[in-house]
Amino acid sequence: MAVSTQGLFLSLGSNVGNREENLQVAVQAIFKRIGTNTKLSSVFQSESWGFQSDDFLNCCVEVSTRLTEDEVLQLCLEIEKDMGRVRSIEKGYQARIIDIDLLFFDQKIIANENLQLPHPELHNRDFVLYPLMEIAPGFMHPVIGKTIRELFEQAVFQTKIKKTDFKLTNPKSQYPFHRFNYIAIEGNIGSGKTSLATRISQDFAGKLMLERYADNPFLPKFYDDQHRYAFPLELSFLADRYQQFSDDVGQLSLFSDFMISDYDIYKSLIFSKITLAEDEFQLYQKFFNIIYKEAVKPDLYVYLYQNTHRLLDNIRKRGRSYEQKIQSDYLEKIHQGYVDFIKFKDKSKVLIIDVSEMDFVNNRKDYLAIIDQIANYR
Repeated sequence: MAVSTQGLFLSLGSNVGNREENLQVAVQAIFKRIGTNTKLSSVFQSESWGFQSDDFLNCCVEVSTRLTEDEVLQLCLEIEKDMGRVRSIEKGYQARIIDIDLLFFDQKIIANENLQLPHPELHNRDFVLYPLMEIAPGFMHPVIGKTIRELFEQAVFQTKIKKTDFKLTNPKSQYPFHRFNYIAIEGNIGSGKTSLATRISQDFAGKLMLERYADNPFLPKFYDDQHRYAFPLELSFLADRYQQFSDDVGQLSLFSDFMISDYDIYKSLIFSKITLAEDEFQLYQKFFNIIYKEAVKPDLYVYLYQNTHRLLDNIRKRGRSYEQKIQSDYLEKIHQGYVDFIKFKDKSKVLIIDVSEMDFVNNRKDYLAIIDQIANYR
């Protein structure tokens, strides 16, 4: 799978049947099968180009996807077929229920018998440039070396085109994350909380706060000698988490509707209770209680449950050398610590999702099922 991209641009067109509905159905299908529609253009009406037929309605869509360009192409063809398009063996342009063209895929340049990127004719087509100008004026054409704005200003338009009053509905609106100020995604080591929090923040314009575990110098030492390094590790984590919360929580940017993190500060007490000796834990808890009173609590606390076998498999796959010695009993103690904490939380603010049989990183259907539970939780 490809790394998530914000540079996939698609052109949609229809001139048969209910054209507005055709575009909306295609947009919805793209969201479900390819990726999140990060931007939608207005809908433009233009005369058929290259042949005589009814006027077209066209729009452009920017999509965040984890798929490769070949996978995107295949799914676009499947969406067209599912919507009733029948491709003729005859050469030349034809009327169509739906047409989905790949315009750009980041800055990739591809030329083979199945796909050409960027689309070789996009800079000559007004029905592409008008909507693309709305959503990506500064995007640079990797072959021509000019922005969409420059291409638009230099274009010699061949057909009459006008913006319609029809407004496409972005499927993202089905996921009202904005009703939360702060969502914490929690879970055991290897449960996928960082991947999920990152993806939600990218798709829905959330401010992301990730735990800075990689910068902790005590972490590798702890896995080699837990007894010696447990207290300095937990104390340094607590200090860093408090500092991060003080800096970030409640300071949403103008471009963020909500904040999402891959941890809640209470995890400090959960882990310390497992790793510290009793006398050390009593001392640590005094520091924690002082800090926790000042910490901002999440509006929604999401716990990702993953069975121990899958956790160990995920830990092995991500390949952090200092984690490879983690044992199943340690993970089970962590899970029990989370369970004990959740028992005393306000149940209206806690969502537990069993992801043991899911692959929300690579399977979009699983991902959509999870974000539907989170965004619409009551």
